[in-house]
Amino acid sequence: MSLIIAYIGKKGCVMTGDKRKIGYFGDKQNLAQLEKELYEGIISSDEEFSKRAGELGISIKISDDASKLKIVGNTVRGEVSTKGTFETKRRRIYGTTNGYQIVELLGSEQKSRKAGEKGVIIFGNNYAKKLAQALIQKQWKASQSLKYMGEVFEQILAEVASKTPTVGDKFDTLIQQPKFNPSQAQQHLNLTIDNDIKVLVKFRQDLTEKLVQQSIAIDMANKIIDKGDVGKVVSVDGNMLYVQLNDKTQAMDGNWKQLAGPGQNVLMFTESTDVKIGDKVVIEDENLCLKKNKSPLTCDIILCSL
Repeated sequence: MSLIIAYIGKKGCVMTGDKRKIGYFGDKQNLAQLEKELYEGIISSDEEFSKRAGELGISIKISDDASKLKIVGNTVRGEVSTKGTFETKRRRIYGTTNGYQIVELLGSEQKSRKAGEKGVIIFGNNYAKKLAQALIQKQWKASQSLKYMGEVFEQILAEVASKTPTVGDKFDTLIQQPKFNPSQAQQHLNLTIDNDIKVLVKFRQDLTEKLVQQSIAIDMANKIIDKGDVGKVVSVDGNMLYVQLNDKTQAMDGNWKQLAGPGQNVLMFTESTDVKIGDKVVIEDENLCLKKNKSPLTCDIILCSL
């Protein structure tokens, strides 16, 4: 759900893109029907879109705050993306003076990459592209400044947005105009794109690791013991106790790393003077204590079941 128009030439690169993002939830077959009507131009407004989605039992969320353009090095990058079940498909255009490259990615893996020197490039669904192309043919004047071209692109996007809800009515326009000849442009694009994709790979790796850690944290949080036996006292030294964990208990740190497993000892503290080796340690009403007299205990660990 996007429309991006880019001009690349000897003056530089100007790119305009809308900020619309649409999320769906519902029956796949009905969703396919809704998208078909959208992309064929049968649905022409946000109101019609919401009404038709309701008729088909599809929940939609429309926002106009997604930034699809970015300055990367001496280039402007535009991206449209589609989220699948397992991977995100990305189509990117990188433009600079006298050169551009179009890159298609699945996740962070390159599927295709092609280069050009100049032209007007349009990213979007077929219906939105067709509307934009007709308007460009009417309004285009290549002799004008990049700033003027950007203003024309915004006017075109606004008109397209009035005819299809796949395009929003808020836009970004970015311009870059370094002094590159065609050869220098492609050299710069190659370096910029390779580095940008490396950043994407690192981002995806970090995100995957974060999601794994979140999953582990959720899993372990569900295992925190709030009731029952956890072990027995095996050593007493003043207010310090060593407690041997039973065969169903493990001790974790704040990052959910195991510090002690079943049968191993952990350090706890008490203010009671009536503690003996062999005393049972329990959790009652979410409080850690000695079973025999409910004397409270403290520790710097998280007690979890296996």
